[in-house]
Amino acid sequence: MDILWAPWRSHYVENVDTIEGCFLCEALRAGKDKHRERLVLHVSEKSFIIMNKFPYNSGHLMIVPLLHTDDYRNLDVDTVRDMDRLLKLSITVLEKVFRPHGYNIGINMGRTAGAGLETHIHLHIVPRWNGDTNFMPVVGKTKVISQDLYTTYDRLKEAIEGIISESP
Repeated sequence: MDILWAPWRSHYVENVDTIEGCFLCEALRAGKDKHRERLVLHVSEKSFIIMNKFPYNSGHLMIVPLLHTDDYRNLDVDTVRDMDRLLKLSITVLEKVFRPHGYNIGINMGRTAGAGLETHIHLHIVPRWNGDTNFMPVVGKTKVISQDLYTTYDRLKEAIEGIISESP
């Protein structure tokens, strides 16, 4: 079994109970002029793509429904279709920018399932590369992310806009 370690996330996980409000909803409410600061890459009719501020790997994205709900079953079919469309867009963008060898894609519903934010369901897309884990996270409790968040944001945002402008 492969294990995806992310010990730098411990600060967030240890303090998640003290966070008031929903950082995902707040990222949208901040407005379009704050999208880069809040790492919002794209907003569609029913959902949006946001970068994970505490990524497991470079390019770790989340697809979030606009509806604030903790249960996937509360999402209507149009929202699910929109999220699927953004999932496909996200994979296309990650292929174009980073060329990963694979992906972990999933939803953590509930604290026991690993949801760091259990009040607003979201879909994770974690790009993976052969050999992307090494001794650093295990021995040094350090994960090496080779690119800063805002450089990653700029590259992904440009790719998303290019792909969307080419679509019919």
